[in-house]
Amino acid sequence: MALTQLVSEEEIKEQRFFTQRVRAVTHMFDRIPLAYTHSYGCQQNVSDGEKINGMLAEMGYGFTDNPDEADFILYNTCAVRENAENRVFGNLGALKHLKNRNPDLIIAVCGCMVQQGHIADRIKKTFPFVDLVFGTHVLHKFPEYLYSIFAEDKRVFMIPESDGVICEGIPVKRDSDFKASVPIMYGCNNFCTYCIVPYVRGRERSRAPEEIISEVKGLIEKGYREILLLGQNVNSYGKDGSLDFKGLLKELDSLEGEFKISFMTSHPKDCTTELIDTIADSKHISWHLHLPVQSGSNRILKLMNRHYDVEKYLSLVDYARKRIPDIQLTTDIIVGFPSETYEDFRETLKLMERVKYDSAFTFIYSKRSGTKAAEMDDPVSEEEKGKWFRELLEVQGKAGDEAYKKYVGKTLRVLCEGRGRTDESLYTGKSRQNIIVDFNGNEQHIGKFVDVKITKALNWALVGEINE
Repeated sequence: MALTQLVSEEEIKEQRFFTQRVRAVTHMFDRIPLAYTHSYGCQQNVSDGEKINGMLAEMGYGFTDNPDEADFILYNTCAVRENAENRVFGNLGALKHLKNRNPDLIIAVCGCMVQQGHIADRIKKTFPFVDLVFGTHVLHKFPEYLYSIFAEDKRVFMIPESDGVICEGIPVKRDSDFKASVPIMYGCNNFCTYCIVPYVRGRERSRAPEEIISEVKGLIEKGYREILLLGQNVNSYGKDGSLDFKGLLKELDSLEGEFKISFMTSHPKDCTTELIDTIADSKHISWHLHLPVQSGSNRILKLMNRHYDVEKYLSLVDYARKRIPDIQLTTDIIVGFPSETYEDFRETLKLMERVKYDSAFTFIYSKRSGTKAAEMDDPVSEEEKGKWFRELLEVQGKAGDEAYKKYVGKTLRVLCEGRGRTDESLYTGKSRQNIIVDFNGNEQHIGKFVDVKITKALNWALVGEINE
């Protein structure tokens, strides 16, 4: 476990100085300059995007959903899969005409994708109209880099290699006024052979528990009703400190107020029966466990460097369902990992039929340069992998058809989030099990908990009526 490195107060003050310098520049505009930002990928990226927007707001920017209106455009990128990178390159290319029309437009790219050296080099050579590129370890220095562009009129590329840092006190402009994401740790030490995350996010490092508890308590006092705890592997929280993840959950669960706590993502190798007990005995913690299995073949799991076998995984599933009968279990599965055979794939189907997941996030293997899996033989054709993938979707579809029927007739506590997903005349939210529930409601219910009696089950959601 790497020693957690905190950004010093001196460095934080320096960025506040640059924030004010940029603000002085933006105040000279004949109107409030507008920023367009877009975050790709995981919830951690979305959380980083909220910090970027917080810094932009303090630097004097307003915001727009239309890139054509923007004075500043930023893409916060994801590196997990190739198609995400291709989308970024395509969207960057489309910005060239905006730069030609408005040479003062500033275009920036940050996040996991550009932390890879070959990607940053490609942007530098292929997209000369991109002004600013910065990696995952220097997010807190964004004001300094933006000021450099104003002051020196030169392109800025900052992609330092690092085990990562933690910076407290970055301003946040949240996307919601009742749902909040709270990162509790950063980075990953697992080095799954298919995954680029440890290389672009650095080693595991945990925020101090008192910082997390204070932030969550403040959010609850402001009226936030759902707190999503984030980490590449939340189960590893606290391995470099005195309070582990289940201990942190207990502390947060003891806070006063009406709220629910969710978290993602869990690694099966670090999931314990004690953690499941903590969830089962809690008042506020979501009865939802996202436990990515990736494969049902022990041979493939070993090649993936996952550090558990199918037997251990199933023992956790069985214990979770015993302690929390209404728990929702979801997973990630990769189809077509290098050297996977159809027999290996059949083991995955067998596991899925045994577990009967409520839902599953399924992917065909995506080669990531720099990972060990990228160097493995991969003889199975994309066409064959596609056939396996469709077979997997069929198995999960049958499980999904049955998953939610048990809730018909029951009453669930639901946090209303907005307009319905099955019908625009309805409203929608999620239950303690993290299940989508559509119901009759009105604008006054948004951001509040309501009791909903379930009348209908779909394979991806529930429909019901409010119990007045």
